[in-house]
Amino acid sequence: MNSTVVRALLVRGMLAGLGAGTLALIFAYLVGEGPVDAAIAFESGNAHHEAGGEELVSRSVQSTAGLATGVLVFGIAVGGIAALAFCFALGRIGRFGARATAALTALGAFGAGYLVPMLKYPASPPAVGNPDTIDKRTALFFLMIALSVLLTIAAVLLGRRIAPQLGNWNASVVAGGAFLAVMTVAMVFLPSGENVPEGFPATDLWEFRLASIGIQAVLWTAFGVLFGHLAERVLEPEPAARKVSVAAV
Repeated sequence: MNSTVVRALLVRGMLAGLGAGTLALIFAYLVGEGPVDAAIAFESGNAHHEAGGEELVSRSVQSTAGLATGVLVFGIAVGGIAALAFCFALGRIGRFGARATAALTALGAFGAGYLVPMLKYPASPPAVGNPDTIDKRTALFFLMIALSVLLTIAAVLLGRRIAPQLGNWNASVVAGGAFLAVMTVAMVFLPSGENVPEGFPATDLWEFRLASIGIQAVLWTAFGVLFGHLAERVLEPEPAARKVSVAAV
C-alpha cells in the first residue's frame, strides 16, 4: 500500500472519527450526564470545601462545550489511529474486503482498547474517589490498554502462524485461548484500581459504567460503518468507474 493511499485513508479515518464522535457525543449528553450529575452531587454533599472556593469551569460549560471538545477530539484522534491499524490489517487477517476489515478493526479497537481493560479497571464517575491516587489509577489503566493491545496483536500473529498446521478455526481457538490465559494472569497480579468511596450509590455507579460502555460502543460501531464505506471508495473504485463507462455507452 503506497503512501498516497495511506494518507487518503488516514484523512478518511479522522473524518469517520469525527462523525462517530458526534454520535457518541449525543449519546454521552443524553445518557451519560445524569450519572455524572449524581456523582458530583454525592461528592459535594460529602466533601469539605474551603470557604470562598470557586470552580474554574462551570458545570454547564463542562457538560456542553467541554464534553463536545473532549469527545470530538478523541474521536478524530482514535479515528486516525484506527485508520493506520486498518492499513496494517488489510490483507493480513484474512481475505476480507474494506468494509469487513474496517468492522473487524473497530471491533478489535473496542475490545482490546476499552472493554478488556475496563474489566480490570472499570470507569468511575468524575469527582469520586481519592484525588491523590489519580496518577496511579491513570497509569494502571493505560498499562492495561497497552498490554491488551499488544496481546491482541500477538494473538493474531500466533493464529496466522499456526493456521497452516491446525486450520483457521483451530488456530483461532488456540490464539484466543492464549490471549485469555495471559490476560487473566495479568488481571490477577496487577494491583486493584477500585477507588469508589464507601456509601456511593450502587445504582449511580452501574448507570455510569453502562453509559461509558455505551459511548464507546456507539463510537466504534459508527466508526466501523462510516470508515468502511469511505475506505471502500478509496480502495475499490472500479465498480463505480465501470457503471459510468457502461452508462456512457
